Amino acid sequence: MAIPASLQAGLKLPVIAAPMFLVSGPDLVVECCNAGVIGTFPSLNQRTTEGYRDWLQQIKARRTADAAAFGVNHIVHPTNTRLMADLEVTVAEQVPLVITSLGAVRDLVDAVHGYGGVVFHDIANVRHAKKAAQAGVDGLILVAAGAGGHAGVVNPFALVEEVRGFFDGTIILSGCLSTGRDVAATRMMGADFAYMGTRFINTAESAAQAEYKQMIVEAGSADITYTPAVSGIPANFLTPSLLANGIDPKTLPEHKLDMGEEAKAWKTVWSAGQGSGAVHDIPTTHDLVARMREEYAQAVAGFAAADAFAPSSPA
Repeated sequence: MAIPASLQAGLKLPVIAAPMFLVSGPDLVVECCNAGVIGTFPSLNQRTTEGYRDWLQQIKARRTADAAAFGVNHIVHPTNTRLMADLEVTVAEQVPLVITSLGAVRDLVDAVHGYGGVVFHDIANVRHAKKAAQAGVDGLILVAAGAGGHAGVVNPFALVEEVRGFFDGTIILSGCLSTGRDVAATRMMGADFAYMGTRFINTAESAAQAEYKQMIVEAGSADITYTPAVSGIPANFLTPSLLANGIDPKTLPEHKLDMGEEAKAWKTVWSAGQGSGAVHDIPTTHDLVARMREEYAQAVAGFAAADAFAPSSPA
């Protein structure tokens, strides 16, 4: 296992709450960190670079002395005109974890490494994983089939094994993870962190609308549509939200990626992963993490005690 030393302090469960567009903000990040998991948010959730700086300072001030680390997501894409300004703030504020999407750039990695920060990059296939590894990232977020938001189509077992064959850094697995049992399974597969999005949408502190959260409670895996029609990049969305916006999943239009247009679209077209079928409530983040820690401990202890093929089991 390879969790960077700078991210180990205060970590009570190997979980990163994913940076969710229009959903993750200071309240959710702070509650995640104080509960013992890593909280993150996209810099673009704040409308300005100065607002982004203010959020970082709020998060620092509100985290407890024994809190886990926090992180920020930067979109590395030509249509993100704020990237360089936001990155300057990230470096000045020395954000412990930087998550990059839609492009892995050596200069950005070097800038973060310059103050001792860590860079994780999200990928949906092996080709992108190899490019990111060449850029010098510390970790790869494997966005496997069924994950909410921008997602891939590769089975997680295949993706973890193939990536681990050429990458010896931190591996973070994403896709339909909702419980502490899922976190335990992620570790057993050889990943270092579980990366959870949909489960953290349905917390009291997330910025998602009440109707959005209720739609997730009512949804199952059959209620998710995978399409590039909303943002130009394939992503998973709640089918009822597509229908509510007059979008027929059977006749989806073509769309090219544009960060400005995407920001407008995601306000009413709501994303979720196929793991929504395991989300039945809207607890506080503190209570959710406490529950997952208990589920994780039970899963680990139960497997060791009950599995007939475990080395410690009687013959």
